[in-house]
Amino acid sequence: MRRIRTQQILRNALLFVGLISFMTFQSCKDDDPIIEDPIATFQFEISSENYLQVIFTNFSSNASTYAWNFGDGQTSTEKDPVHTYAEAGAYNVQLTATNSAGVSHSFTQSIEIKDPDEALALLAGETSKTWRLYRVGSSMGVGPNAAGAREWWSLENDGKRPCVYYQEFTFNRQGQFIFDDKGSFWGEEAVFAAPLAATCFEATASNMVNKNGVNVSAWLSGIHQFTYEPAINKITLNGVGAWMGLPQLGTAAESIVPEATRSFNAVIEQFEGYDLLTISYAYADLYWDFTYASYSNPALEPDVETEEEPFGEDLPNITPTEMGHTFESASSFVLLGAISGASVITPGADDPADASATKVGKFDRTEAQYQEAILRVAPDPKDIQYDNFTTVSIDVYLPSTNTYDPLTQKVIIGFADLSQTEQWWTRIIQYESDELALDQWVTVTFNLDTPSFSSTDGQTVYDRDDLDMVFIQIGGGDHTSPGVFYIRNLIFE
Repeated sequence: MRRIRTQQILRNALLFVGLISFMTFQSCKDDDPIIEDPIATFQFEISSENYLQVIFTNFSSNASTYAWNFGDGQTSTEKDPVHTYAEAGAYNVQLTATNSAGVSHSFTQSIEIKDPDEALALLAGETSKTWRLYRVGSSMGVGPNAAGAREWWSLENDGKRPCVYYQEFTFNRQGQFIFDDKGSFWGEEAVFAAPLAATCFEATASNMVNKNGVNVSAWLSGIHQFTYEPAINKITLNGVGAWMGLPQLGTAAESIVPEATRSFNAVIEQFEGYDLLTISYAYADLYWDFTYASYSNPALEPDVETEEEPFGEDLPNITPTEMGHTFESASSFVLLGAISGASVITPGADDPADASATKVGKFDRTEAQYQEAILRVAPDPKDIQYDNFTTVSIDVYLPSTNTYDPLTQKVIIGFADLSQTEQWWTRIIQYESDELALDQWVTVTFNLDTPSFSSTDGQTVYDRDDLDMVFIQIGGGDHTSPGVFYIRNLIFE
């Protein structure tokens, strides 16, 4: 009995010791710190005293050691190294960050080392260099970003704006920036009102008044100053009214009055007999760029086209007594049966208020910057005369499931010429509703003799004989917010 009892005591003691050991091991295991994976990243700055010297700043996280490869065969293990290159050029710099567990992460960035004297000579020559808009292909345009530059609109040397191709922008080696308007100025519609808007007009101080009545004559010919930072491809113009690209484009936003300074990105390319300078302004969801040329061989520069070739064709006229679309089906229309545009109308959708009711049109607003649905006469487009109609109406359903900021609770019906006006949106007549209630059908009716807006000197549809399209916009313009709406019974009476 004594031996059995002794064995039990020994077994219990061993179990107790084992339990304590396990608990101690488990406790140590639970207390081990979690080692997070490293993330390598860095920024750099070119020395103002030596263009070959680059100061690197390490912003890596969760790392204890670092390995730099400067792209020229040289390396470093410092956290924030300063490296001097032997010569100008493009280099791929790689930083590898490693944590205490031996896990590594790498980040690579390309940098370009430029001799500032050579770069300045490309921009301003030995003493000065004059640039004019490039006369081959597109010279300017706008898009959503650098990858889509000039996607939304672009300009070519085709006679539409001849005055802008004569204007000269000269960079002087001593830091002067000289603009010569050559006696003519283009009336940007964002800046000028009729009759100067969208025309080349005489470049006089008396003409330089913006649409708000403010004197903008500082944009005319003048002498200003500039700075050039080739390491970051940046030009800054200093002096009230100094501009390049479009007068209203500022550093961070557009402005219809002259500003004291503006900066933009600039890249210069060399070709046989000429150089190209491409400048750009990057705003939120908006990217402008412009291409200028400077010719060492003037014979290579094309002439300016001064006469615009006619665009499109004049369509046959019709004067209907009945016209519209119910959107119940793809064929439930009178005349207006060709549907297109960035906003998509799909006939035959379920009524959002009653799925068993007559079918309606589903109106999908896309993420395009400017977008609307377009209807035209089917199967062949015609110019529509509206003499037999006094009103246009449409039923609209705005679901509350949309996000109405920046979407608006309004509908617009407009009219324009698509066949003969290349930029049809510059010559529109449109009607805009008040804010509409959500989650219910609302009938909107417009009197055709009282448009909300007319870009053709206050004309109504009765004053035009070239209108071949009807457009519908829901949710407002000039933004990229999508939405889903419903429409039915577009009726002209």
